[in-house]
Amino acid sequence: MKIDIHRSSTNRVFAGVIGGIAEHFDWSANVARLIFVLLAITPMFPGIIAYLVLWLLMKDPIED
Repeated sequence: MKIDIHRSSTNRVFAGVIGGIAEHFDWSANVARLIFVLLAITPMFPGIIAYLVLWLLMKDPIED
């Protein structure tokens, strides 16, 4: 099952997951990364697992 959000091909640090989410919702990628890191360090949010699952579910980057 793939979700209808593409990983970013230009705005990426590792796999482009957070950059793709930021592009889809028209957010700043740095703010999205900061929010993700803040959530990832809290014990209630499994940040690494969520990132890996999103990496598997998100479609490949669209080549421009």
